[in-house]
Amino acid sequence: MQPASAIDIKVKGQMALTVGALGVVFGDIGTSPLYALKECFSPAYGLTLNHDNVIGILSLIFWSMTLIISIKYMAFVMRADNRGEGGIMALLALALRAQYRHAWLRPVMIGFGLFGAALFFGDGMITPAISVVSAVEGLEVAAPGLKPFVIPISIAVLIGLFMLQRRGTASVGSLFGPVMVIWFSVLTVLGIINIWKSPEVLELMDPSWALLFIVENPIASFIALGAVILTITGAESIYADMGHFGRGPIRKAWFFMAFPALMINYSGQGALLLIDPSAVENPFYRMVPTWGLYPLIGLATVAAVIASQAVITGVFSIARQAMLLGYLPRFQINHTSESQQGQIYIPFFNWVLLIAIILLVLTFQNSSNLAAVYGIAITMTMICDAVLLLVVAHKIWGWRPWVATAVVAPFLLIELTFFAATTLKIIAGGWFPLFVGSLSFLIMLTWKRGRDLLNLRLGAETMPLNLFVNSIGASAGQIVPGTAVFMTTSHHHVPHSLLHNMKHNKVIHERNVLLTVSIQDVPYLRDDERLRIEKIAHEFYLMTASYGFKEQPDIPELLSLSAKQGLHFDMMDTSFFVARERLVPSHQKGMFYWQQKLFVAMARNAVPATDFFNIPTNRVVEMGTQIKL
Repeated sequence: MQPASAIDIKVKGQMALTVGALGVVFGDIGTSPLYALKECFSPAYGLTLNHDNVIGILSLIFWSMTLIISIKYMAFVMRADNRGEGGIMALLALALRAQYRHAWLRPVMIGFGLFGAALFFGDGMITPAISVVSAVEGLEVAAPGLKPFVIPISIAVLIGLFMLQRRGTASVGSLFGPVMVIWFSVLTVLGIINIWKSPEVLELMDPSWALLFIVENPIASFIALGAVILTITGAESIYADMGHFGRGPIRKAWFFMAFPALMINYSGQGALLLIDPSAVENPFYRMVPTWGLYPLIGLATVAAVIASQAVITGVFSIARQAMLLGYLPRFQINHTSESQQGQIYIPFFNWVLLIAIILLVLTFQNSSNLAAVYGIAITMTMICDAVLLLVVAHKIWGWRPWVATAVVAPFLLIELTFFAATTLKIIAGGWFPLFVGSLSFLIMLTWKRGRDLLNLRLGAETMPLNLFVNSIGASAGQIVPGTAVFMTTSHHHVPHSLLHNMKHNKVIHERNVLLTVSIQDVPYLRDDERLRIEKIAHEFYLMTASYGFKEQPDIPELLSLSAKQGLHFDMMDTSFFVARERLVPSHQKGMFYWQQKLFVAMARNAVPATDFFNIPTNRVVEMGTQIKL
C-alpha cells in the first residue's frame, strides 16, 4: 500500500498535467466560441433565428462534439498510442507495422498519413489567423469606431507571437494552463448567466431537435454543417499532444472542464439569440456587460495566442518527424529547452507561417471570411485518422474486420458528411488549405522519391561492401593513424566518400567505421536499443544508430555510447567523411523532369548532414561527387 505522501504527490502530479493539458491541448477548440455560433447563423445560410433553429443548431454542436471528440478521439483514437505518443505520424507508423495482403495497400496508407500531416500545415496557418482576429474583433462591439484598428492590432499580436518563438515556450508555458482555467471558467459563468434567462436551450441534449432541424431545413442544415465543424477544431491536436500529458489527464481536462464549459457557453449564446436576435452579429461578446468587454477582449486575445502557440508547436513537431522519416529535407532545428526534448524552434517554418498568416489576415479581413477558409483541412485530417484507425484496429489490435468497420464506419460517415458540406466553401476560401496541403504533400513525396532514386544511383556507381572488404588488403594504399567515420545510408555498398578518399588521397585509416543512422517507427528508443556494432574485418566496423521519429540524432553523444561495446573514440583523433553530391537533373526514368528540378532545389537548400547530426565541423572532410538523377 502506498504511503499518503506518495499518493498526494501522484494526485498533485495528475492535477498539474490536467491543468497543463487545458493550456496546450484545448487551446484551439477552446477559442471556437469566439466565432463558431456566429458563423452557424451567417446570413448566407438563410436560417431564421427562431426557437427550433437555435435549438437544432445547438443540438448539432452538442452531438458533433460528443460523437467526434468524446467518443471517437477520447475513447478510440487515443488508444492508438505509439509507445505513449500520438498524432497522425505516430498512427501512420503503427499502421505500417502491419502485414498487407496486397502490396499496393502500404503506399496507400502512407498516402493517407502524409496527406493528413500535410493538411496540418494548412491548419497551422489558419488557426492563429482566425483565433487572434476573432478575439480582437471584440473592439468593434466595445467601440465601433475602433474597427479600422482590428487588422493592424491582430497583425501586431501575431508578429509578436512569432518573434517570441526563438526564445521557446518553456518560460511562459507554465502560465498556459492557469490562463486557460480562467478562460474556461469565464466561458462557463457567461453561459450560465444567459441560460438562466432562457433555460429552454438545455433541450439541445435531445437528438430529436437536431434531426428535426435537418428534416425541416435539409439544404440550409447541410450548408450550416460547414460552420458546425468549427466547434470541433483541434481534434488532431488533442491526439498529437497525448505524449506530453498522457491519456488520463487529457480525458479529465476534457470531460470535467473543457467540454462542459464549451457547451454551457454555446448554450448561453443560443439563449441570448432567443432573447435578442440582433446579437447574432457577435453573440459571444454581446453576452458581456459593457464594463466587462475590454477585460474579456484582453483575456480572449491571450487565449487566442495560447491556441496559436499550441498549433505552431505542433507544426514544428510534425515537420521534424517528417524530416527524420525522410519525407522533408533537413532544416535548421534549434532546441529551446535543455530539459524538454519537444521544445524546438525551426526558423524556416516559423517565418513561412508568419508570412502566410499575415497574407491570410490581409486578404480575408475578418473572422467570418476566415471561417470560409477553415474547416475543410480539419475534416480531411479526421478522415485520414479514421482510415488509419480502421487499419490499426484490425491489423494491430486484432479486431475482426466487421467489428473494426462497425466502430469506425459511423465516424467516417459523419466526417464525410462534414467534408461534403465544407467543399461548398472552396471558392470562398476553402481552396487555400487544399492548396497548402497538396503542395506540402507533393513536396514530401518528391523528397522521398528523390532520396530513394539518389540512393539507387549511388549504389549503381559503387561496389558491394563484402567484395570491397575481401579485396582491401591488396589495394589499400598507405595506412594512416586515426579513426575515420564514413556516413552512409546503407551497409550494402561502399560509401562514395571512402572510395574517393582512397582514389584521391591514396590512404586508408587504421580504423574505419561505416555509420548508418536509421529512424524507427517508434517515437523514442532506450539507450540499449540505440546502437549496434558489427566488426566485419580487422579494424573495420559497421555501426547502425537507431533513433525514434521524435528524437534528434546526435553523433558525438552516440559515439560515447559505443564505449560500452568496446569501441572507444577520441574525438580529436577521429575524422568524419561525408559525401557531398552535386545533383544534375536528367531525362532518365524514375521521376518527372520537373520533380527532379524541385528535388535538386530542395537538396541545395537543405541543412548539411554535419549540422543536422551535430558533428563538429572541424572534424569533417567532404568528398564531392556528381550524380545524374
